[in-house]
Amino acid sequence: MTVAAVLVAAGRGQRAGGPRPKQWQVIGARRVIDHTVRALAAHPAIARLVIVLHPDDMTEAAVFRAAGHTVVAGGAERAYSVRAGLEALDGTGTTRVLIHDVARPCVAARVIDDVIAALDHNRGAAPALAVTDALWTGAAGRVSGTRDRAGLFRAQTPQGFDFAAIMAAHRTHHGPAADDVEVARAAGLDVAIVLGDADNLKITTPQDFARAARILKDRQGDDVDIRLGNGFDVHAFGPGDHVTLCGVNVPHTHGLVGHSDADVGMHTVTDAIYGALAMGDIGQHFPPSDPQWKGAESRIFLRHAVDLAAQMGFAIGNVDCTLICEYPKVGPHSQDMRARMADIMGIDAARVSVKATTSEKLGFTGRGEGIACIATATLVKP
Repeated sequence: MTVAAVLVAAGRGQRAGGPRPKQWQVIGARRVIDHTVRALAAHPAIARLVIVLHPDDMTEAAVFRAAGHTVVAGGAERAYSVRAGLEALDGTGTTRVLIHDVARPCVAARVIDDVIAALDHNRGAAPALAVTDALWTGAAGRVSGTRDRAGLFRAQTPQGFDFAAIMAAHRTHHGPAADDVEVARAAGLDVAIVLGDADNLKITTPQDFARAARILKDRQGDDVDIRLGNGFDVHAFGPGDHVTLCGVNVPHTHGLVGHSDADVGMHTVTDAIYGALAMGDIGQHFPPSDPQWKGAESRIFLRHAVDLAAQMGFAIGNVDCTLICEYPKVGPHSQDMRARMADIMGIDAARVSVKATTSEKLGFTGRGEGIACIATATLVKP
């Protein structure tokens, strides 16, 4: 028996609010997707994990792949995304598969155990909780009737199946489906119900983030790992009519010289994060001898460092970046720089400091030969 899991993470989750889809928002010290990946990858019975991302999010795939997971692009409907994940498992020797929603980061090992055990005697199994509340119908803000709750259940994931059976079911299914149980039953598969977990909530609204945070904090305890890293970088002035600093193009009489876009601010923050992780520097991960990085936007490097931190269980607590130069003037652009850096790192701008100082006309910066930068980053892992 070989068990794999497909994590469906291609949705947009607009009801949850926030600047990004809910799977990329942070709970505690990790993004939702990182909590969910951790829960599945840590389970001893799961041998392989396929993560299905929205096509617009495939830039996030590198860190998951570096951890040994398969990443594929999803489709316009959930059923299409699941099929993409299943197809990635075809031919791998997988005999059983668990299909899980990324928005359920609080899934417990006991639920996974029970679903897998139920597949010993069933071709499908899924967790659920019996409906215990009274059920009403309503219209115009008033109760219009009641419904019998007998025999009704609240469905959860992961939903488990014999791999060959659910693969065949998805290949013949056309159109949307609420979940994989619907696809399975349409193909004639019986699905056993196992006991779900009240804490296995699906993040749907903004209020759900706070509840998930409480559940995860209770499970993880009070131990916190705090890391501090620093970075330093220098770039000389050269030909050009602007410099790129912390992701913002600032008009100037010169440009900055570098293999990539020479964003000295973003490079320094990136190195501070790598330093906190004890994972080297930009040159180690993106060698300047490699022509593919010539002229590359530095956001690629920063995002890689942030994703690497997340994969190791760390969130960015805050960053502090100081640009050292006589010109150009940074102050008028600092708020835009903070916003740009915060967007790339997926954190609030209140956690990003960008400021500038001069060297009082001393040294190469004082002579106007280039720009230096120092930065500090704090990483937190609960």
